[in-house]
Amino acid sequence: MRTGIVSYGAYIPRYRIKIEEIARTWGKVAEEIRSGLNIFEKSVPDVDEDTVTIAVEASRYAIKRGSVDVSRLGAIYVGSESHPYAVKPSATILSAAIGATSTITAADFEFACKAGTAAIQVVMGMSASGAIDYGLAVGADTSQGAPGDALEYGAAAGGAAFIIGSDPTEFIVEIEDTCSFTTDTPDFWRREGADYPSHGGRFTGEPAYFKHVTEATQTLLDKIDAKPSDFDYAIFHQPNGKFPVRVAKKLGFTMDQITPGLLVTKIGNTYSGSALLGLAATLDIAKAGDRILMTSFGSGAGSDSFSFSVTERIDDLRDCAPKVEAFLTRRKYLDYGLYAKHKGKIIL
Repeated sequence: MRTGIVSYGAYIPRYRIKIEEIARTWGKVAEEIRSGLNIFEKSVPDVDEDTVTIAVEASRYAIKRGSVDVSRLGAIYVGSESHPYAVKPSATILSAAIGATSTITAADFEFACKAGTAAIQVVMGMSASGAIDYGLAVGADTSQGAPGDALEYGAAAGGAAFIIGSDPTEFIVEIEDTCSFTTDTPDFWRREGADYPSHGGRFTGEPAYFKHVTEATQTLLDKIDAKPSDFDYAIFHQPNGKFPVRVAKKLGFTMDQITPGLLVTKIGNTYSGSALLGLAATLDIAKAGDRILMTSFGSGAGSDSFSFSVTERIDDLRDCAPKVEAFLTRRKYLDYGLYAKHKGKIIL
């Protein structure tokens, strides 16, 4: 049975901090940081925002955009590596906030930055099997970086929600195929009870991000007998502004294909929201008949790759909820002290 995206929604907090403000605080040269990461500023959650509130906002916009009957939702899954509770599902809070019925399956997903795409794959399977009518998959994070650590310059906040179904007449995007590539590569981790994650330095690039994104993408292209030029757009996980550009070039994709979904330079790395926000931004401008490739990456390590085909129905729904650009232009800047307060680095 075919599966597709019925609707989508996004949310990015309005607060920002510029990279030079973080660099100034720690006595670093801002230009070196910016050029090394190709990130100029990042999003910061408000003091009362967390993964759940971001998931709720993105999901409400997805429901609004598609005029979705919430009673048809049979599954709600929230992918994140910054769930506010160690034991207490984010998904149950989300289901109550959007008014879902109690006869649903709900769960939280964790796989670093690809937890949201893993949720999409599970919802696809359930929808295709007929076990559910609609399923809601969310990728959202308020990611962490220790004060002064390299991660602090990119760890950001945001998320996107996608409602998946199996009725082709309701698709705004048909999901043509998906595949994954997974290994035990210890490039990034956070132990139970630790406030901030650790990273394996030299493992982060070649054996982790580049190997997994390349392998998953190439496996998908081989599986569907396609080449990069067959796609109008491509989205790759965005830990910084350089990795997705480099991997796109390595695979044969162009800057024109990846630029619409390349948000990291403006908002930082939203972790589980990264690839999904890139997809949402791309859908904001895509036309009927366009094909989109998306490959996520999660440390630990794995990648999920998808092939999408946009339908004519997107023109009917695109303007029914805020586009990603609306969140990018709505911003308020913080100094490091206020940023630390917002992120809970300072406890009053």
